[in-house]
Amino acid sequence: MEPERPAAQDTAGQGTTAGQGTTAVPGFGRWAGSGKPPPRIVAVDDALTAQDAYRHATSGTALLWRGDYHNARQLLSALGRRIPAPAASGAGHGADVAADFYRHRQARAHRSRILACLLVPLVPGPAVDLRRAPDIATAWRHAHGEVSEPSVVPLQDLLGVLGAEQWRLRGVFVPALGATIHPHYGTFAPVRAEYLDLVAEAPLPETGTAFDLGTGTGVLAAILARRGITRAVATDLSDRAIACAAENLGRLGLAGVVDLQVADLFPAGRAGVIVCNPPWLPGSATTLLDQAVYDPKSRMLRGFLTGLADHLEPGAEGWLVISDLAEHLGLRSRAELLGWIEAAGLVVVDRLDTRPTHRRSADTDDPFHTARSAEVTSLWRLGAA
Repeated sequence: MEPERPAAQDTAGQGTTAGQGTTAVPGFGRWAGSGKPPPRIVAVDDALTAQDAYRHATSGTALLWRGDYHNARQLLSALGRRIPAPAASGAGHGADVAADFYRHRQARAHRSRILACLLVPLVPGPAVDLRRAPDIATAWRHAHGEVSEPSVVPLQDLLGVLGAEQWRLRGVFVPALGATIHPHYGTFAPVRAEYLDLVAEAPLPETGTAFDLGTGTGVLAAILARRGITRAVATDLSDRAIACAAENLGRLGLAGVVDLQVADLFPAGRAGVIVCNPPWLPGSATTLLDQAVYDPKSRMLRGFLTGLADHLEPGAEGWLVISDLAEHLGLRSRAELLGWIEAAGLVVVDRLDTRPTHRRSADTDDPFHTARSAEVTSLWRLGAA
């Protein structure tokens, strides 16, 4: 779901957490970072220049920082400034905007790999074993649990953990709900209101039952419950998401209305309204940020459509919440989407549209401003043919 900001992410390129803390890095402890550990690590300190750090990073050598924590932050910024910006190619304007978008993603992945080369040491506590390091204990436990032995982690991953904790503490006020939702690390903060407003305002079928597929923070299940749904089942493949949704629904007094289940899309049975807000762009998802934005081979979107008719009560509706940004980027056509709907034995009852109001839609410096400024977010009301 492209609109949401990941609570696990405070810097671009935050990686997935699979395998964290399970791989030994000889001479340095356990690997607590995202992805695979680097093949080479050298210990460095405050004497290292930014230019030398950049040279090491571009050659694939990771740098374990042994100096001052704040100096490490400054070095990370200096590395970022040295990474060349993607070459201008008329992105968002030419006939091959999809190829431009792919190159843009590749450049962002390269940037993330360079920044991930700056590592910091962790020790049981958990704590960062550097001068003037902040207290990370609560944030790290919420994200990854305890640190049982000396470990190393990319500084950008650690910053993502700390940023996620701030999202969890502050929460996001949702006007459509009249309440605050608190995202956990690895779930996604509902910071774009327009798609939430669509779910809050769409004509609700005469039903007391609902499914919320890919619930995340539980925000859509909560909106449906506040609208009068008396029994909802919310599913997600992520244990983190289920725990996050349980906490939010409990805080809102809705735990007795919404049953949370770890499941791949549909739970057993049928419902009067089934809502799904899949990631909005087809493409590979290799990072936590990508998992909010990209749906590999449109798997979740197509899975929702193909399974919907078998889970609808008579006269019920499926609500697909998605934007047309993929169409403007040349990643999927409207004809493809309509073809999938028809092939699944579904009909379009209605479509409610709204224009995004988020900051990026008005950012003329965004290389894909043309596509973003034309974006429309829709709630497709689907019924069985």
